[in-house]
Amino acid sequence: MTGTETDPGRRTDVTAIRALLEESRAAWKLGDGNAYRRCFTDDATDVTFVGTIYHGGQEIGRAHQALFDGFLKGTELTVEIIGVRFYGPDTAVVLTRGDVGKSRPKRLGKLATYTVVRETDGRWRIAAVQKTQRRRLMEAVSFRLQPATRPASH
Repeated sequence: MTGTETDPGRRTDVTAIRALLEESRAAWKLGDGNAYRRCFTDDATDVTFVGTIYHGGQEIGRAHQALFDGFLKGTELTVEIIGVRFYGPDTAVVLTRGDVGKSRPKRLGKLATYTVVRETDGRWRIAAVQKTQRRRLMEAVSFRLQPATRPASH
């Protein structure tokens, strides 16, 4: 069973997935690596926009606590969901745009793709996330030189 966030039978799941991303955002704002870890599965993968790969909720929480105590201290994570697509009853891919800063940034320059799963306790958690820094100038050059590369939804 596949579907999107607009499917009437998926409203409860979409609400829970939105709550999960809000929980991760709140943990970030608090600088709480342990709370952030609880948003991930035990075997999760987090690929940062600089290319660092973290494996497992424990490592993700530990590393983020160090980041929250260091150069990410006092920052906020802004996340806007662009779309949710379901792949079966317990798996969804969530596309977001967002950024990190001392307050909400004027321009959201990062994209992230989350794979979320419903675990046996019924809670949705992040199984994988891949973050990418959007390069608007490079994108514009690419579209100008190769117009066929422009996505239909752009």
